[in-house]
Amino acid sequence: MCDVCVMNAVKDRMLSRRSFFKGGAAMAAGATLGTVAGTPAMAQGHGEVVDMTHVYDAEFPTYFGEPGIEATQAFNFKDHGFNLFNLAVNEHTGTHIDAPLHFSADGQSVDEIPVSNLVCPLCVVDIAERAQDDPDTQVTPDDLNIWIDTNGPFPERFCIAMHSGWGPKTATPGFRNADGEGKMHFPGFHVEAAQMLMEDTGAIAMAVDTLSLDHGPSADFATHYAWLPTNRYGIENLANLDKVPATGATLVVGAPAHRGGSGGPARIFAMA
Repeated sequence: MCDVCVMNAVKDRMLSRRSFFKGGAAMAAGATLGTVAGTPAMAQGHGEVVDMTHVYDAEFPTYFGEPGIEATQAFNFKDHGFNLFNLAVNEHTGTHIDAPLHFSADGQSVDEIPVSNLVCPLCVVDIAERAQDDPDTQVTPDDLNIWIDTNGPFPERFCIAMHSGWGPKTATPGFRNADGEGKMHFPGFHVEAAQMLMEDTGAIAMAVDTLSLDHGPSADFATHYAWLPTNRYGIENLANLDKVPATGATLVVGAPAHRGGSGGPARIFAMA
C-alpha cells in the first residue's frame, strides 16, 4: 500500500473514532469491553474521594529521626527542557505500606501483595479523645468490641484503621513525641487486638495515623511480629482519618511494586 494510502486510512480511522466518542457510544463500549466489570457498587456507591496521604519531604518525621527522602535534580526545565529528579527514599517514610516481609524472613514482599488486597473496606476505630490525655494508649479488644456493638460485624477482607488524632501533628515535634531519653510516645495497636482481628475477623490490613503499628514506647514490636508474618500488611502515617466514616468507605492503596521490597511510600485514598 502506498504511503499516501496508509496516511488516508489512518486519518479515516481517527475521524471515525472521534465521531464514535462524540456520539456518546464510549460508555456502551466500556460496558461491552468490561472495563468496569465486577465493581459496580464501588463505582456507584461513594460520593467523594478523601486523600489519606501526607505530602512528605526531608522534613517529614521518621521513626529513627533521620530524613526519609533525598531528591537531587538531574535535569531542569530551563537548561534541558524538562525536569527530572533522582530520589533516595527510605521504604518506610511518609504515608507508607509495611509489607509482610518487613517483619518476617519469608513473607510477601511489597510487589507480591495481591492487588485484590489493596482495595478493601475501611473500618475506623476512633480513640482520639483518649489519646489526648494518654499518648501511650492502644487499641484493645474492648475498642474492637465497642466498634462491633455500634456498627455491626466487620466486613470481609477489610482494613482496620486507628484514628488517634495524630495526623495533624506531623509538622511538629509532637508527632514523634520523644521524651528526654529519646523514647517516643504515640498510640498504636495492642498485640491482643491484633490477635483478636486475626482469629475472629477477616482483616487483611492494619493502618495507623502514627509512625508505627505498635505504640511509641514499644521495645519488642509485638504487634508487627504478630501481624505481618501472617501475610497481612500494615499502613503507617495515614492522613485524614477524621474525614471518613467509621464504616462504609472503600480504601484504595497505591502500593509500590519494586521487587523484593519490605514496603514503600504509597498514595492512598478512600472512597466515602
